[in-house]
Amino acid sequence: MRRNRRILLAFLLVAGMLLFLPARAANEDLKQQLDAIFTAVTQPNDPGLAVLVLKNGHTEFEKGYGVAELRTRAKIDGKTNFRLASFTKQFTAMAIMLLVHDGKLRYDQTLADLFPGFPAYGKTITVRNLLTHTSGLLDYGDLMMKQYGDTPMEKIPQIKDAGVLDLMKKQSGTSFPPGTKWEYSNSGYAVLAMVVEKVSCKPFGDFLHDRIFLPAGMKQTVAYENGRNEVPHRAYGHSKSKDGTFTQTDQSPTSAVLGDGGIYTSLEDIARWDDALRKHTLLSEKEMQPAITPARLNDGSLPYFPTGEAADPKAAPRQVEYGFGWFLDPYQGYTRSYHDGGTMGFRTTIQRFAEGHWTIVVLNNRTDLDPDALSLKVADVVLPKKP
Repeated sequence: MRRNRRILLAFLLVAGMLLFLPARAANEDLKQQLDAIFTAVTQPNDPGLAVLVLKNGHTEFEKGYGVAELRTRAKIDGKTNFRLASFTKQFTAMAIMLLVHDGKLRYDQTLADLFPGFPAYGKTITVRNLLTHTSGLLDYGDLMMKQYGDTPMEKIPQIKDAGVLDLMKKQSGTSFPPGTKWEYSNSGYAVLAMVVEKVSCKPFGDFLHDRIFLPAGMKQTVAYENGRNEVPHRAYGHSKSKDGTFTQTDQSPTSAVLGDGGIYTSLEDIARWDDALRKHTLLSEKEMQPAITPARLNDGSLPYFPTGEAADPKAAPRQVEYGFGWFLDPYQGYTRSYHDGGTMGFRTTIQRFAEGHWTIVVLNNRTDLDPDALSLKVADVVLPKKP
């Protein structure tokens, strides 16, 4: 009897191994395909990028390419912290949504409601307008360029979120009536950071830490404020010159603004962020719906990208599908929520596909590579083709 049992166990072990080997081979083939995408565009001793591919919360591929900075030549890995740039906006939106969850804020409250003394035009701009880029607020970067003219960039003082709010208070109106058009607005998200501070009575970075990063387990993630905190395992931004050399270009006059792009994080912590979104750790599925529902204008229609933003000037106007901190247009028939980021020395993207729960993240500390295009090359490999 014991002999028969041993034979049966041996048979099951061999059968299991035979079933496991093809799956393992397929997984290794997938990794080789994905690795080839990134080795083709990076060099080991140049600034590079970090890549993460998740399926149902499990890591299918994670790898760093190149160095975090040229001085130390520290290699990029899963712990390297990159500046997210506009990828940050989904965290700012989450902060606002948490305050709504707490009953301390409403999406229909206006700037005039929240900031007494704000100019009259603030009576028509709601929190929802700010979240969905339909506020018409003037661009603070453009206003700074007018203010400082030909002043060398290194001599222009860094502006912060509070400074952006002050700039908005000095204006007399918006570029269009709120809710009638869509126009991407860094100003809106800087102002949202100040809304969080006003309503929560906490510095914006502290609120992010206490209500998002800590509950999600993102222990190395920070909203970076020079002199107030440090970025562990920090990647520094770089730009490539015409002769092929790289120069560290890490900070600009707008780099201290947090609400529109000031978070630093790593692949390891983004995996935790993805997990919190998938499991609804921070907000219920119902509460998250506004973030992943395309915003509509006052007349109920979907907005269009502003004229002139299409790569082909003869192309028909393209509709915008944007929720709260997420673009929402599908890809290859797959439901998608995503956001790119770009700032001095950094380019980033996160792409989340509802079917199959695939998440693809590419973080660059160089500006000459397109993380969005690279991430979609990954998507073309991992997503089954739809008929």
